[in-house]
Amino acid sequence: MTNLVPIGRALISVSDKSGLLELARALASQGVELISTSGTLLMLRTAGLKVRDVAEVTGFPEMMDGRVKTLHPNVHGGLLALRDDDEHLVAMAAHGIEPIDLLIVNLYPFEETVAKGADHATCIENIDIGGPAMIRAASKNHRFVTVITDPADYDALIDQMRANDGATTLAFRQKQALTAYSRTAAYDTAVSTWLAGETNEATPRYRSFAGKLAQPLRYGENPHQSAAFYTDGSRRPGVATARQWQGKELSYNNINDTDAAFELVAEFFGGDPACAIIKHANPCGVARASTLVEAYRRAYVCDQTSAFGGIVALNQPLDAETAEEIVKIFTEVVIAPGASDEAKAIFAAKKNLRLLTTAALPDPSVKALAFKQVAGGFLVQDRDSGHITAADLKVVTRRPPTDKELADLMFAWTVAKHVKSNAIIYVRDGATVGVGAGQMSRVDSTRIAARKAEDMAETLGLPAPLTQGAVVASDAFFPFADGLITAAEAGATAIIQPGGSMRDDEVIAAADARGLAMVFTGMRHFRH
Repeated sequence: MTNLVPIGRALISVSDKSGLLELARALASQGVELISTSGTLLMLRTAGLKVRDVAEVTGFPEMMDGRVKTLHPNVHGGLLALRDDDEHLVAMAAHGIEPIDLLIVNLYPFEETVAKGADHATCIENIDIGGPAMIRAASKNHRFVTVITDPADYDALIDQMRANDGATTLAFRQKQALTAYSRTAAYDTAVSTWLAGETNEATPRYRSFAGKLAQPLRYGENPHQSAAFYTDGSRRPGVATARQWQGKELSYNNINDTDAAFELVAEFFGGDPACAIIKHANPCGVARASTLVEAYRRAYVCDQTSAFGGIVALNQPLDAETAEEIVKIFTEVVIAPGASDEAKAIFAAKKNLRLLTTAALPDPSVKALAFKQVAGGFLVQDRDSGHITAADLKVVTRRPPTDKELADLMFAWTVAKHVKSNAIIYVRDGATVGVGAGQMSRVDSTRIAARKAEDMAETLGLPAPLTQGAVVASDAFFPFADGLITAAEAGATAIIQPGGSMRDDEVIAAADARGLAMVFTGMRHFRH
C-alpha cells in the first residue's frame, strides 16, 4: 500500500474554528492549496490567506440555506478517486475533477444544540449532512487522503507534514480514518437517540451507544483487563464532568464507585447535609444531619471497617471541619459540589486522596438509558428514577408508623434504591446502622446487616446495637416472614417494602404479632 502521500490540496469546512488559523497558515507555508466554505472561507480570507471558494470547484453556489454546498461530484470525486487506478484518473481528467488530498471537517454542533434544550427545528438544522458524507468518503480512501475531524489532531498533522516533506504516512492516515469513522458513528448515534426521544420510541429497531475517550485507564476491574473511560456528552454532573484537584489518576473501580456514591447522595438534594460512603459500589454508611461533618461522622459509624479505603460523597460543598474529619482515615476519593480553599489545603497533605468537585448535583429524577452487555447483545432500560412520597405509602399493619419512624422509613427506602439486591437497610435517626447487600437470600441480607451492627456496637463500646429501635427497608418484598422476624429480633420497629408477595398476609401477621408497623410502597428497587 502507498505509504507517504504528499498533500497538495486541502478542503476545510469546520464548525469548531479553534486552532483553525494556525493550522491554515501552517498548511499555506507548505504550499498547500486551500479550499473552503462559507463561514470558514470568510474567516481565512479575513486573516489574509489565499483560499478558493468551494463554489468555484463545484460550479454551483451554496444554496438552500447552506444545506447544499459540498454534495457534488467535483468534491466527492476528488476525495474518492484512487490515484493508482488509470480509469479513475481518466474520469477525473474528463470531468475536470481535481484531487483533494486533505479533508479537515468537524460537524455541526448537534450534540451541544440538543444539550442546550433547543427546539425541534433548531436541532434538525444542526444535523450535518455534507460533513459526514465527505468524512466517510475521505476515510474510505485513506490510502491517498488524510482526514482530520478533531482540532486536537491539528498539531499531529503539521508534525507529520514537517517530518515527511509535506506528506503523511499510511499509519497516520489509518489512525485518522479510524477517528473519523468513530466520530460519524457517534454523531449518528446522537441523532438517532434524539429522534427516539422525540418520537417516544422506547424500542427502536437499532440501538447504539457512543462515547468520547476521556482517558485510557491502567487496567479494568483487575490488572489483567484493559480499560478506558469514555464520556457520553450528556454533561450530567458527576465523575465524568468533575474537576480533580489532587491525587493520582482515577482507576476503573474508583470511577465506578464514585459514580455510585454521587448518584446516591444526590437523592438528598436541597435537604439537610448528607454523606454517603461507598465500597465496591455499595453504601457502607449513609446519613444526614444538621452539619456536613456530623453527617460524615454518622455515616462512618455504620461500618467503620468497610469505610476504610472507601469513596465519600457529599451533597454540599466540602468545608474545612469535614475535611479534617475525613483525613483521619484513608479514603480513596471525595466528591462534592464544591470545596472551600481551607478544605483543599487540608487535603493537599494527603497526596493519594483524590478530591473531585462538580458544579452541581445530578438530578435523580431525570430519565436516561442504562445498558448492560450480555453474550450476543445488550440489555437496555431506563435508569431507576422511581420515587415515592409518604402519601404513596399503604399502611398494612394494625399499628401505623410514628412520625419519627416514617421519616426514617423514607430515608431507608431512598438508600435501598442504591444497594445491590437483595438489599436490606437498617436506619435509625436519619443514618444507616446496618446494610446487607447482594445476597442470594433476603433473610441472609437481613442477618448480615444486623450482624454488622452488632460488630460495630462492640467496636464502639455501645451497650446495644444501633438496630435497636431502627426501621428496615427491603428493596423487594419479603417472600417469607423469616426476614421480617429476623429484623424484629434485631430490634427493628417498622418496615418499608414493596409488597406483592403471595405470602403478604403471612408477613403482615408476623409484623402485627410483634407490634411492628409496616408500609407497602408498591414499587420495587432491584439493583443487580
